[in-house]
Amino acid sequence: MVRRVVGDALGVEYVSRVPRPPLDGLIDDLYYLEGTPPYARLTLPPAPSALLIVNLGAPFRIRASTDIETAEFADGCVVTMPTRAWEFSYPLRTRSVGVHFKPWGPAPFLPMPATELCDRPVTVEQVWGRSAIAELRDRLATADGPHEMLTLLEEELMRRLCETAGLGLVRHTSSVIAATSGAVAIGDLSVAAGVSSTHLAQRFKQLIGVTPKRLARTYRFTTTMLGVDPAGPLDWGDLAARAGYFDQAHFGHEFRAFTGLTPTRYVEVRQRFLREHPGHVLDGWPLPAD
Repeated sequence: MVRRVVGDALGVEYVSRVPRPPLDGLIDDLYYLEGTPPYARLTLPPAPSALLIVNLGAPFRIRASTDIETAEFADGCVVTMPTRAWEFSYPLRTRSVGVHFKPWGPAPFLPMPATELCDRPVTVEQVWGRSAIAELRDRLATADGPHEMLTLLEEELMRRLCETAGLGLVRHTSSVIAATSGAVAIGDLSVAAGVSSTHLAQRFKQLIGVTPKRLARTYRFTTTMLGVDPAGPLDWGDLAARAGYFDQAHFGHEFRAFTGLTPTRYVEVRQRFLREHPGHVLDGWPLPAD
């Protein structure tokens, strides 16, 4: 079982590990986070992943998109795979445990279709009930350190794991999309799976919240963004071509649709993070929103 502990000069502790099977087929990692965030507000571009946070500190705030009001979360939240950038506002000091799910990962733990939560985060209470989350938070708060806390969270997830119709189909097809970084013909996926494109899209929306085409777009864009070195020279035309975009204008449109920023502005914001907080454990995906 993989474990890593990262300390930060600014007093942020981040502990992460991969859960045991079968949870590892649904979850990228379980994590513990405590400390002072680098910025009061962070923008998170949409990624092919989902998130569960069990909050153990002061409430935090989330603005899921520009047409949704900012909401406060005290017990924690569940975020299925987003389609737009969302804003996360930390308290002065934060403490939580959480789960970074694979896109299809939350489905066995949700009492509702994932499509109902698309770009609309909900509290953990709305998913698991008030008494259950209150009990879990109490046990986590009195645990002996981060590793015991992650073990408690893992046990809770194992206890709640249930059979989910269509999960095998969605997981396999999504894995093909991930392996190709989104560069796959969606029609070929339904043919290979022996189902209609309509059936495949319905299953994806039910269990992930988005269609296979949208998932592929997100994988392609995420792979492209992670390949951007903000410290080095950038040839946006070449980057767009290698990522499979029709032209640089198409790439720029996708960039604004996913992040709300132009490629040039994105690099400026990333450079700011690297300059002001070099080596920070949260660097790599969140962007300062201040």
